[in-house]
Amino acid sequence: MESFRLGKEQRLQRGDLSKKGRVDEEIAELVNYVNGSERYCSTSSCSGRILLLGGSDQTEVQKQNCSWLFVTHQKCQKEDVVAGLQKVRDNAVLKFEPFVLHVQCRKMEDAQLLHSVAINSGFRNSGITVGRKGKIMMAVRSTHCLEVPLCHRGKLLVSEEYIDYLVHVANQKMEENQRRIERFYTGLRSSISAVAPPEQPGEKGNRVASVYTRRRRQRTTEKERGSGEPTAHSDGENDLVFLMGTM
Repeated sequence: MESFRLGKEQRLQRGDLSKKGRVDEEIAELVNYVNGSERYCSTSSCSGRILLLGGSDQTEVQKQNCSWLFVTHQKCQKEDVVAGLQKVRDNAVLKFEPFVLHVQCRKMEDAQLLHSVAINSGFRNSGITVGRKGKIMMAVRSTHCLEVPLCHRGKLLVSEEYIDYLVHVANQKMEENQRRIERFYTGLRSSISAVAPPEQPGEKGNRVASVYTRRRRQRTTEKERGSGEPTAHSDGENDLVFLMGTM
């Protein structure tokens, strides 16, 4: 696992390469906790946001050519959206995008633990991927999104009353998003603390050797006492079962 540790150190030393240049304040403590564990290394994140996206095309292919007319990681007001719409020259879409966190994991067991916590916290679109070189990634994702076109070719398509309704819906989704983040953080801390710390190199072999030595001494003592019948764990087959249970 040395390669994972070195890769993690290099990644964290590079700093945040996002447009914002730092982790969202709303999840900074969570991300720091993830990176503080020797099991994980975060690669990207977003706490969740409400944004008004403008541009000539709203498809994923052309998304880089769009402009952010308004964006917030908190709940918003109708006036914020209306002000953003005044800047529209072509198309505009109001969106809510939930919390997302991408994490590189040391082992598959670590990814599975993270995935279980995410699912139980409401992030049911989460998943694990393994690269060709064995890189294990875990994505914490949700499906409670919102995407509604408001303008087309500079023309407003909806009423101000409907904008007010959309803002209400987006704010409700943001509140639920924050609750899920809190559940995820609490569940992750509880799960990691419940898992036994990883063994140090050689520790596993030493423990097994110690068990084997105790069993061998037990058999020797019994023979010296002249016992004709083996005890419950003194035969070779039972020794194997016992060792498998401790490995």
